[in-house]
Amino acid sequence: MALDYPTARQDDCIETYHGVEVADPYRWLENRDTEETQAWIEAQNRLAFGYLEKIPQRHSIFDRLKQLWDYEKYGTPFKRGDRYFYFKNDGLQNQSVLYVLEELGGEPRLLFDPNTLSEDGTIALSGLAITDDGKLMAYALSESGSDWKEWKVRDIDTGNDLDDRVKWSKFSGASWTKDNQGFFYSRYDEPDEKTQFEEANYYQKLYYHRLGTDQSEDAIVYERPDEKKWMFGGFVSEDGKYLIVGVAQGTDPKNLIFYKDLTDPNAAVVELISEFEAEYDFIENEGTEFWFVTNKDAPRRKAIAIDITSGDRREMIPESEDVLQSLNILDDRFVAEYLKDARSQVKIFNLDGSLVREVEFPRIGSVGGFGGKREDTETFYSFSSFTTPTTIYRYDMTTGESTVFRQPTVDFNPEEYQVEQIFYTSRDGTRVPMFVTYKKGLDRDGNNPTVLYGYGGFGFSLTPYFSVSQLVWMELGGVLAIPNLRGGGEYGEDWHQAGTKHNKQNVFDDFIAAAEWLISNDYTKPEKLAISGGSNGGLLVGACMTQRPDLFGAALPAVGVMDMLRFHKFTIGWAWCSDYGSPDDPDEFKTLYAYSPLHNLQPETAYPATLITTADRDDRVVPAHSFKFAAALQAAHNGDKPTLIRIETKAGHGAGKPTEKIIEEISDKWAFLVQTLDMEV
Repeated sequence: MALDYPTARQDDCIETYHGVEVADPYRWLENRDTEETQAWIEAQNRLAFGYLEKIPQRHSIFDRLKQLWDYEKYGTPFKRGDRYFYFKNDGLQNQSVLYVLEELGGEPRLLFDPNTLSEDGTIALSGLAITDDGKLMAYALSESGSDWKEWKVRDIDTGNDLDDRVKWSKFSGASWTKDNQGFFYSRYDEPDEKTQFEEANYYQKLYYHRLGTDQSEDAIVYERPDEKKWMFGGFVSEDGKYLIVGVAQGTDPKNLIFYKDLTDPNAAVVELISEFEAEYDFIENEGTEFWFVTNKDAPRRKAIAIDITSGDRREMIPESEDVLQSLNILDDRFVAEYLKDARSQVKIFNLDGSLVREVEFPRIGSVGGFGGKREDTETFYSFSSFTTPTTIYRYDMTTGESTVFRQPTVDFNPEEYQVEQIFYTSRDGTRVPMFVTYKKGLDRDGNNPTVLYGYGGFGFSLTPYFSVSQLVWMELGGVLAIPNLRGGGEYGEDWHQAGTKHNKQNVFDDFIAAAEWLISNDYTKPEKLAISGGSNGGLLVGACMTQRPDLFGAALPAVGVMDMLRFHKFTIGWAWCSDYGSPDDPDEFKTLYAYSPLHNLQPETAYPATLITTADRDDRVVPAHSFKFAAALQAAHNGDKPTLIRIETKAGHGAGKPTEKIIEEISDKWAFLVQTLDMEV
């Protein structure tokens, strides 16, 4: 299909960074609300949707996705007081619905349905905190995918809302005091209405909201006017005696721990961990002894106890070869979730650190849940894998028995699919794991369309999970490959740090090496290979397609960080300097400039077929990243492959996106690959 790309004005905008002049001709696209930018957005969408709509297989892909998507999806139940709470989606509901059970085998009662709040499903439940007695719930709503949220309070007995409203909260949960009279939360000052989705977020404050009062009366529990980057999370200990204040600097895993004695109205906030030396996750306390999971002197994390009166420390669960992901206390025992070669493993320990048992799972996969209170003898967890839809289990802490609580039925045969975990060698000799999944009977002749999906950042781990979109891709004859790149957390903090700042090129090298392994092992070939990723994964795709345009047949960068010289100037972008480094630092600028996707597009170069996806209300990675990259790519591209941008409306970075919009976007992506990879469907 011949494409006539919309004209994008090129300004003579030049900025000097540490003596280096850098052109930024499309900076005007950073202002999304001007008539010129809006006209450009509309023209790009006409082109992209017009192209996608003409692909013959697009409608059948959409129909199959919708058919498979239409199954019951359950969240992991949790207990408060004598009540059980869980989320459920009947199949195609835009948002999942919250239910309550008065007893485990009883009839569920609908407690909150976000689908009633908007016709198009763009208002989502983005936060939830229920009192220990199961009587009240604080819940947060977000509109059109924004990170901004507004908190409300509902009486669970009656299902009616109270008059309380808490606005301008972001990157915050809520934690109730034990008397149910109020909750702690974090917020920013009210932003300018015109720039609320772009302006940088600084000076977060920790507040206490007392029920029945106006937000203007909320008390500031802690703030630091001298530390604009500090972010606060307040958590009430299970015994109700302490407020634990976690202090972070953006996405840096190293944090501080402060606390406040809630039994003394005049108590000040006390600094327990006052240096950003390591990561400390509060688990529980026994009197004045606080228990944490930390990576202090333990890159793969361990459990320790700190006495807040003496400062004495003792080890509770030592570091092991596997990464300690999370730790809960149930039935007066530790429930420890580990990652072992990017797959879940759960062990039960006594409080003295002695092993009780390991929880058995049906196959290699991912688990979540195992939450609850210290005295609980039951808990729930979810299990999924590439070929196992998320199944909910009840776990008996006394007997160690798992029983199915909810199991969905999906219209496919898991026995028809093959899952492999292989290990390949990256450019510098590092051994990297990768999951490869496909339909059995695959002919290893090098001609299979393949999606290579990656992330590689912020300590986030990619583990086996079930996805209808991936299933449809494999039904189309595609191979799915997911490598566990450096920058993630699959092997602890050392693995994470090996993909940050000056080491960021390792992430791209790992991804490129994964592509080369798939080609050399006859799974696919360059013209049949697509790369995909979102957010930091969008940066990954952008960097790799500009470094090795010859290696890929198609690229799907989603909501990506593409301008590595200005990412820190918008919303929460400054927080990513812990992973990326800062353009304001001369040495880190050189590294960022060397791989920044926007700045490494070369004129008169044939790039892979590219479908960029973003959303007009993304206030996490502002859409200007994708806008500028798309304009620059279309200007530089010298080839017959399409380079398109699809801009979703009334949507954000991804959280809370309605089911309908998700299915439509996936249909467009797979149809684009069917067309551009010349697939026979």
